[in-house]
Amino acid sequence: MIAPIALPRLLRIGGGASREIGAVLRTLGLARPLIVTDRFLASHSQLDALLGALANAGIARAAVRVFADTVPDPTVASVEAGVAFARAGEHDCVVGFGGGSPLDSAKAIATLLVHGGRMRDYKAPHNQDAPGLPIIAIPTTAGTGSEATRFTIITDEATDEKMLCIGLAYLPVAALVDFEWTLTKPKRLTADTGVDSLTHAIEAYVSRRANPFSDALALAAMRAIWQHLPTAYFEPANRAAREAMMLAATQAGMAFSNSSVALVHGMSRPIGAFFHVPHGLSNAMLLPAVTAFSVEAARGRYADCARAMGLVSADEKTDDRRAADALLAGLRELNRRLEVPAPRAYGIDPARWESVVPTMAQQALASGSPANNPRVPSAAEIEALYAEVWKG
Repeated sequence: MIAPIALPRLLRIGGGASREIGAVLRTLGLARPLIVTDRFLASHSQLDALLGALANAGIARAAVRVFADTVPDPTVASVEAGVAFARAGEHDCVVGFGGGSPLDSAKAIATLLVHGGRMRDYKAPHNQDAPGLPIIAIPTTAGTGSEATRFTIITDEATDEKMLCIGLAYLPVAALVDFEWTLTKPKRLTADTGVDSLTHAIEAYVSRRANPFSDALALAAMRAIWQHLPTAYFEPANRAAREAMMLAATQAGMAFSNSSVALVHGMSRPIGAFFHVPHGLSNAMLLPAVTAFSVEAARGRYADCARAMGLVSADEKTDDRRAADALLAGLRELNRRLEVPAPRAYGIDPARWESVVPTMAQQALASGSPANNPRVPSAAEIEALYAEVWKG
């Protein structure tokens, strides 16, 4: 099998990497960036630091414009507002600066600016390989891996559907992976983004589309996440843990971008769309139950995950069944330590949950992600998993 691998052209990884934004733009022959971010970053010193780095590199301030009206779980309307703002200027690239929502917004804006149309036109199974404006990604959370992926997720607020959009158009040409942005992130965000990265790594490894290249990245990412996520959660200022988590998030993004995600993500997106649960948190709610559902279909692969994560000794001849059981126990314990609530405990209305479960199951299947799962579910099985996860 030939594995189609695609990665950002330029990567800068390490503390202070974002300060090289001006040099990276110069290397790429770019000088008129649109910065896409959120109001929090725009109203604090983070954006000023980025603008200062551009100025220090000789990028004229008049050539730089900032769109700061992205929203959590970006919507068709918020993306269209960004496109309208961008068209009022003359930009040769889009810089996504922030967590997953600003990065996903930047990807969508860069594509629509060149190709036009509506965001629904780009929903999977459509594949958008023809490029839009060049995208430079500067993540400020250690979770989504969006800085290294060929995907974006945009919510159609008219239908409460999180639309998966796929193609090389969404792959940043450069990513500046600077863990220093994460040092002040709160515990809940640290936990949710960290489990998001872990889910990326595990799903990339067990996916039906896994390949040796993605395997190596996935195993490295899950090993680091399992070791360092609790430290980053309980000791937010621990630089070593934050640095390891940021690198692992990018590795996990590369892994699933060149393999795929699977059932957890397929089921997670509708929870986010209908109930506005943060994406990483909805993944965490689902990960133990979906892993238990899937494990019989790829016991050896899940056992490899347990060994990489140190849940069983890699040196001892632990059989696959014991190793996979250790993985399931470890994921449940991680959720306990990180205080991950079930949907019921999160405060979701029970009647509303029950009423939309059939729609969520159909949306999960329509996304295509469950088809990559080791055990491909039916709609009825997905509904049963939602019922199990509800109870916690």
